[in-house]
Amino acid sequence: MELNTSFFSRIAIACKIIFSKAYALSLLNPETSSVQAIEDGIILEPIETVSTLKHTDQESALQLLAILQKEGRLIDFINEDVSAFSDDQVAAAARVVLAGVKKALYQHMSFAPVSDTLVGNNIHLPADFDKNAYRLTGNITGSGPFNGTLVHKGWKVADLSLPQLADGIDLHVVAAAEVEL
Repeated sequence: MELNTSFFSRIAIACKIIFSKAYALSLLNPETSSVQAIEDGIILEPIETVSTLKHTDQESALQLLAILQKEGRLIDFINEDVSAFSDDQVAAAARVVLAGVKKALYQHMSFAPVSDTLVGNNIHLPADFDKNAYRLTGNITGSGPFNGTLVHKGWKVADLSLPQLADGIDLHVVAAAEVEL
């Protein structure tokens, strides 16, 4: 789809998409909407593939964040203004944080490479390759198949085992305030 419209016409179209649910739906799925998407004499074609959004498991994400804070003090490290510290001090702190985060991650999950191809070797990706598992970079033309050089083998979670949660825990508190008595 190519639009040969002015900047302001595109702004108007964007506003219609933002403020008109029916108009936006007509672009995504014209079969279920009676609104015809026409602007300045140009028929706006629907997007060819529409992905449905899944509900995220925020509890598990918050739980993992709390584990990374507990074992590696990750949130403390991220929120620390390190500009006042020397590079040696920051590096020493980073080593401690990295060791704790690594311990926490490997306690609760295991990782496997996405690709078994060695980094730097040629790799062939068919036209229907898994776009979640492989990201193309460089001069991308056409729709595949693709031949290229593997620059990063990628990582996937092979096993995940987060601890069971007790009732009544507020997972939004990823690090309790500490009070010394």
